[in-house]
Amino acid sequence: MNIYDELKWRGLINQVSDEEKVREYLDTPGQYMYCGFDPTADSLHIGNLVPLLSLVRMKRAGHNPLFLLGGATGRIGDPSGKDKEREFTSIEKVESQAANIRTQIEAFVERNTGEKAEVVNNYDWMKEISFLDMLRDVGKHFSVNWMMAKESVKGRFGRDDVGISYTEFSYMLLQSYDFYHLFNEKGCQLQIGGGDQWGNITAGCELIRRKAQGEGFAVTFPLITTASGQKFGKSEGNAVFLNAELTSPYTFYQFWINTDDRDVIKFLKYFTFLTEEEIAEIAKEHEEAPHLRAAHKRLAEETTIMIHGKEELEKVQAATAALFGKGDIMSVDAATLRGAMEAAPGVEYAKADLPDLPQILLDLGMVKSKGQARKDIQGGGLYINNERVADFDYVPGDDDFIGGECMLIRKGKKNYGLVTLK
Repeated sequence: MNIYDELKWRGLINQVSDEEKVREYLDTPGQYMYCGFDPTADSLHIGNLVPLLSLVRMKRAGHNPLFLLGGATGRIGDPSGKDKEREFTSIEKVESQAANIRTQIEAFVERNTGEKAEVVNNYDWMKEISFLDMLRDVGKHFSVNWMMAKESVKGRFGRDDVGISYTEFSYMLLQSYDFYHLFNEKGCQLQIGGGDQWGNITAGCELIRRKAQGEGFAVTFPLITTASGQKFGKSEGNAVFLNAELTSPYTFYQFWINTDDRDVIKFLKYFTFLTEEEIAEIAKEHEEAPHLRAAHKRLAEETTIMIHGKEELEKVQAATAALFGKGDIMSVDAATLRGAMEAAPGVEYAKADLPDLPQILLDLGMVKSKGQARKDIQGGGLYINNERVADFDYVPGDDDFIGGECMLIRKGKKNYGLVTLK
């Protein structure tokens, strides 16, 4: 199957400049295409997964995708989809974030293809271009009227409260030059990106036509939203990062497990490498027995392996079984348990200063008084690492700390707390 047709059945084609020519371009193995990732944070997030995965799909189909880091454009700020001017980030921060994202991309590509990623940074060529050169060689090919008609900027005109600076207005020229540069250097004729990038991408096609008498193609993906209408991405306040230090593998896994039933099959198409036949089978199983949540589990498994690897998935599954099933909590990886309990109250003690259970419960905020703690313990409602403890004089020892690091406290069925050693 042509990779374009695969993207289409997955529901990932939003706009395309010339469907017939794009399909023809992708019929020949070894073609170049690219997508840009501006370093606006220390980590990519799930909002970046569709373009990231699409480039990997291209590589698995025998093409040569380019992963473009916006070392230059990240210093400017893309106005696309923004209703106000971005705040500038320091140059040092942009460079640090770009380095982190490069590492993420390289690890992701190698994990999912077994091959190295070809990562390029637009600062490498932009730093050589003077302001005069940009105006003479690029700016003259664009009319202001044409630029103002693009969705990425026109929503900011006519507003006295924010408007748009010349800096952000010029972003389109920089992204266009990236496409032109990669066309010349690599023979790259295809740029992909989110739907909000249509104006910037087609501007690049226009620059290639005018300046190089060549042809470039544009493909955009649809805006990914949940059934409730919520948008993915860090700017929406629901960021799920690909960096395990920012979003633990356990939290990442649980995000997908908690996918709305109405979205789960669609997300299997968007966010996994499963085939059309495999997804159809899962969809059938989901329809016949939705309570088993087989589709949700498969989605969580596939995405967690894709981002964090199989070993981390197994740790997460062990923790999930121990917390919600019949698994052995003492065999759970301590770091994974901390990730699972990151939203729960926690306290930290020096090993020599461990108090008794009533004081621990009070410090965790799980009771209002030590007297209440004693009643709860005597009533049989307290568990240490899923084992009931009825002695309110009990002082935890070394054997109670998983991996010598942390101890899980549960009061009742759902009231958790975590005790860690300094």
